[in-house]
Order: sequence, then structure tokens, then C-alpha cells
Amino acid sequence: MPSSPASRNLPAQAARLFASLTPAHQGRGRVRYRYRLTPGLPALAPHALRRMAQEIPGVTRVRLNTAARSIALHYEPGRTGPEAIAQALLRLPALAATGACGTALAADCSHGEGGGLMGAGGEVLASAALLLTTRKMPQSLGRPATLAVSLPLYADALKDLFTEGLNSHVLEALAVAISTASGDQLAANTTLFMLALGEYLEHSIARRSDDLLKHLLHPDAGSVWVEREGNEVQVSAADVQVGDTVICAAGNLIPVDGTVLGGEATVNEASMTGESMPVVRRRGDTVLSGTVVEEGRVRVYAERVGTGTASARIANYVQHALQVKSGTQLAASRLADKLVPGVLGLAGAAWLFSGDWRRAAAVLQADYACALKLATPVAFKSAMYAAGRQGLLFKGADALERLAEADTFVFDKTGTLTTGRLAVTDTFAYDPNFGPADLIDLAASVEEHYFHPLAQAVVEAARRQSGRHFDHEEVRFIAAHGVASVVQGKRIVVGSRHFVEEDEGIDMSAYLDDIDRLMQEGKTPLYIGFGGKLLGIIGLKDTVRDNAAETIARLRALGARRIVMLTGDHEDRAAELARHLRLDEYHAQLLPEDKAALLSQMKAQGAKIAFIGDGMNDAPALAGAHVGIAMQRGADLARLTSDIALLEDDVGRVADAKALAAATMRRIDGNFKFTVAANTGILAAAAAGWLTPVASSVLHNGSTIAILLNALRGGLASQAKNAQEAKNAARARRAKPAAPAAG
Repeated sequence: MPSSPASRNLPAQAARLFASLTPAHQGRGRVRYRYRLTPGLPALAPHALRRMAQEIPGVTRVRLNTAARSIALHYEPGRTGPEAIAQALLRLPALAATGACGTALAADCSHGEGGGLMGAGGEVLASAALLLTTRKMPQSLGRPATLAVSLPLYADALKDLFTEGLNSHVLEALAVAISTASGDQLAANTTLFMLALGEYLEHSIARRSDDLLKHLLHPDAGSVWVEREGNEVQVSAADVQVGDTVICAAGNLIPVDGTVLGGEATVNEASMTGESMPVVRRRGDTVLSGTVVEEGRVRVYAERVGTGTASARIANYVQHALQVKSGTQLAASRLADKLVPGVLGLAGAAWLFSGDWRRAAAVLQADYACALKLATPVAFKSAMYAAGRQGLLFKGADALERLAEADTFVFDKTGTLTTGRLAVTDTFAYDPNFGPADLIDLAASVEEHYFHPLAQAVVEAARRQSGRHFDHEEVRFIAAHGVASVVQGKRIVVGSRHFVEEDEGIDMSAYLDDIDRLMQEGKTPLYIGFGGKLLGIIGLKDTVRDNAAETIARLRALGARRIVMLTGDHEDRAAELARHLRLDEYHAQLLPEDKAALLSQMKAQGAKIAFIGDGMNDAPALAGAHVGIAMQRGADLARLTSDIALLEDDVGRVADAKALAAATMRRIDGNFKFTVAANTGILAAAAAGWLTPVASSVLHNGSTIAILLNALRGGLASQAKNAQEAKNAARARRAKPAAPAAG
């Protein structure tokens, strides 16, 4: 989507907050922009920006998502509009809404939503300086200094107390207040320093997990070359249309999702699939936006452009993923809130029975809230980043959680367990002057310019056998029928039975046995007529994915109790494939509504279903499953209704996703148990008088930071391990030819 006119007409200046605004969505009375801040600015203070945006005449409400760099504004249509709002936003001064805080914005930079690191860093420096001078400062100055530094903490605590009730901020403020009132400035200042340092690191780690996900976004391709009316012209990537032929040479970022029409190139797809080894892409192969041509040159037919491309979908998935919370995350947050009154009660009891304020202050230092509320989302986001780097896009933490719970995996057949691509399996030649290899070469010679799955399969078969090329005259394409040309002075037609037999008048009665056998075996016949006679028939069939059986075995090892195949295909072919892959059960000759009905029956029996499909007819089943997974080559509707989308055409990624989901939930469970155990131990020791307020603060904040680092590290470790496994599997697949489909 192009930048708004406002961003084009008003250059970004050093004193301006926004470098550019890009419209992302617009409706009556509402507009949402994605923004880019002016480079070199301190971190953004969201509360300050919201206040200033709400002061724009006509704006009634502002919602800001700093993680996704998105700002949504509701306005009164009669008073203002998107253009005026964009102009006003682009005039906002930088210093008024960034982490370069003055007194007026101190609250925004300390504990506000998404508070900038510069503001938090300033608190760390201020509290550190206060702590270092505690013993050198007279009591008459020490207490006012502590009070001044702790004012933002008290302000947040009061705000939370009246809006949310008791929470961790309230406990922390009470601990500091008790120490300050009792004259123990060392304990108060140490607590302030540990709180500031802990919050700085916690926010840094939380932002790091968001940044990991945002690294999946890809740069704009800028200007690209396209073919227009027979000439190559340079246009903006935003102006490329579906159906354009895009020219991508060495060093170019591919700006569209599409199919290679001609040429050959090595493409680095690491940004989309996690595969570090460049892959060769030639005629008929799919390429994705956001990948880079390393060598060679290809002509790409643009099938998806702009917001429909894979990289644009990633941006939307990432924005959604940053906002959606899982059931585990919500449960952890609720538990943390429920435990706060208990901690406060324990502090009161410790003071009541001992009369020692230090015990109460020490107890108040340790609560469960920070680790429980932050560690779970950090772990989810880190895992989603690791998944994204492998070509797996989770549309939120809830999708990852539901996949970990899935115990029944239901596969659609075509395009999922099979490749959905045809391969030559049989060749019948009826002229002694043309052998089977000649038949394939002849058909490929006239079909090499025809963009159709049957034609591509024949051309690929000819390429594998390194056959000769037959010279021919101009090829005519007959829609829904086939192709026709002239070879060696004779008319040649390649296509459907209707085209060859009825339109061309070629007699096939002598070859009905061969035709019937191909049909019974579920193969697609391609007929070649030459000089008014049937020269031969080529049989083609869908191929089983070479790692389909391995994927099924991996899913069983990962805890899948039941694996099922659904298909609209013939009963015999479905049965043979089910035996070949050792599936638990299969259902054949199904309509789309039959698939959804079967899933409903399984769900009623208590199954937690992961459904894997790729077609438009799979959309009801994808939407109705516990978790839906859409294949990379799937229809747009299938991807939209799925919970997880694959960016690489590899069914093995389903097992990778299940393994990652299970590992993430184990890590979250481990972090949860450690959090409860560590903080319970600290609380018990503090209540017993074994810990001073200073020691309690150090232990609590230290354990919280360790848990967050473990949550962040876990996803990256999974990424490295799974990426290496994927690389090894990809090399093995490239070395092994695909097998024809069973049956």
C-alpha cells in the first residue's frame, strides 16, 4: 500500500516524531496507520503520544500498538478526515512523545505501557546513584531524596490500586514506603534500584521477544522491472498487478508470489522458509515475495501482489500474534493477580506476630506477578519467531497451545499427503517409428510453452530423460482442450480425449483397453494425435510426498493417538494410500460438507483435532477443527480460515510445528513450576526472618530475570535445532526422487 499523500508532501525532519505514515485500514469514522519513527529518536512514550493524538480536532479515541508500529484513531467524520489526521500526526514534535523525558512525562516513561528504554534506563541510573550515596548522605537529605526517586512508583501504585485493585506495583510501593518510613534508607534505596533494574531488563526481554517476531517482516522491494506491451519497464513494487510478468535478476528482492515462466535462478529463501541453502527455481516453480535472487534471471507470473503476498501476510500474522493471548497466558495472569492479596496478608501476619517491619518489607519484595505474567508471553513469542524462521506461521499463541494439545491429526489427501503435482507413470506408443521416449519428447516440444499442470509434468519427464527437441510451427492453444501445431509437415494435437477424438476426428476404438486401465488406476490420460491418427497415450498421476510416511511416524512419536485421511478420491486408491502410509483410518469419496461433519463427530467423541488441508473445499474443516493447518500451496480461503499457515510446501513442517508446540508448553510448564517454587521459598524465608528486604529483593528480581531469559532462550534454541534438522531433511529430499502415488 503506498504511503499517504501526507507523508509524501511533508518531508520527515529531525524535529518530527514520525518519518512516515502508511494507511493500513480505513472505515467510516476510523483509520489505522502503520508508522515509522524518525531515525535516531529515543524510545516512544505511548501515553504521551495518545494524549497528543487525542488533542487533534475531531479525534475521539486513539489506540496505539507500539509492537506492531500501528496507531488507530476514531474521529467525527463531519469535523475531520484521514488526510487531515495524517498531516496533524506528521507535524507532532519528537521530544514531546519520546523517552527524552522531562518532568511532565516522567510517569509515561517509567511504568507506562511500552515505556521507552531510555526512560527506564534513567530510573536505573537515578536509583543507582541514590544507592551509592546512601551512607554518605545525611538523614535530613536521604529521606527526601528517596521520596523523590520513588514518586513514579507511588504514582503507578495509586493508579493501579484504584483501577485494578491490589497488584505487584502496590506491594512494591508498600515495601519501599515501609523501609522509608522506618528510616532504613539502605533497604528502600536497594529496593528502588532492584525494581528499576528488574523492570528495565524485563521490558527489554519482553521487547526482545516482540522484535524477534517483527524480524519476520520483509523490506519493500522498491522499484521492479515488469513486461508491459512487449517492453521491460521499471515501476514501483506497489504498482505491480496480478497477471504482470515480473523480471527478477541477481541481487533483486522478489516482490510478488508467483510462478516462474522462464529462466533459471538460485534463490535464497532463508527469510521465508528458514532453509539457508539457496534453491534452484526454473519454469513451473513457485517463488515467494521477500526472497532474494542470488544468481541468474527469471520471469515470474505475479499471482499475489501487495497485501496478498506471503510477506504481507506475515506482517498481518505478526501483528495478530502480538495481541492474541493463549489460555495458558490468561490463566497465569489470573493466578498472579489472585496471589497478590495472599502475599499482602502474609506480610501483615509476619509483622503482627514478630513486630519486625523488616519481615513485612522483605515479604512484600517477593510476589509471583512479574514472572508469571511476563515469562509465558515471552516464551510463546520466542517460539513463534523460531517457527516463523522455519516457514511456520502461528496466528497467535493460542494456536500454538492448541496444537500442543492435539491428539488426532486429520489429513486431506490431495496436495497434503500427495504433492498435488502430476508425474508421468505410463507411456503407450502406437507407431513403430516412435518409441515411448520419442512420444514424451514430441509432446513436450509442443507443450513447453503451455502453462498447465499436465504440460508441466510432460516437460519435466522429457527434461529428466534428456530427450531431443522436435522442431514445430507456431503452437495454438485451445482453451480447456489442449495444444495444436505442425511437426514434420503433419498436424499434431495434444490434449483431452474430447479434443482428440471428437474435435479432431481421431479413432480410439482400438485402444480402449489401455484407456480403461489408466482410468481404473486413477491416472489421467493425455492423448497425442499425429497426422490424423492416435500416436500414443501418456498416463499421469499425483505423487505421494516423499516424506509423508516419515511425517506420520514422527507425529505418532510426538503423541498423536489417531491419524486419519479424508479424500474425495476413489475408495480403492484411498485404501491403498492409507495402507502405504500406515494410517489408522480413512474416509473416501467425500464432499466438503462430509469432511466437516466427520470432524464434528470426532470432536463429539472427545478428540482434539489438528486438520491439515490445502483446498478451498477444506475451509469448513479447517475452521471447525481444534487447530487448522493450511499447506503453502493452498487456496486463499484455506489460509485465511487456518490457525497455522505453512510457507514451505513440505508436509514435514506439520511434525516440526507439533514438536515446537510441545517443547514450548514443556518450557512454559517448567518456568511456571520454577516461578512458584522460587517465590514460595523466598516468601517463606522472608516471613521467617531469614531474609532482609535487600536480600529478598535481589533473589526475587534475579529469579524473575533468569526465568525470562530462559523463556527467550528456549525459542532460539528450538530454532537452531529445528533449522538444522530441516536443512538435513531438505538435502535428503533433493537427493531422492518423488514416488508415484499408491493405487
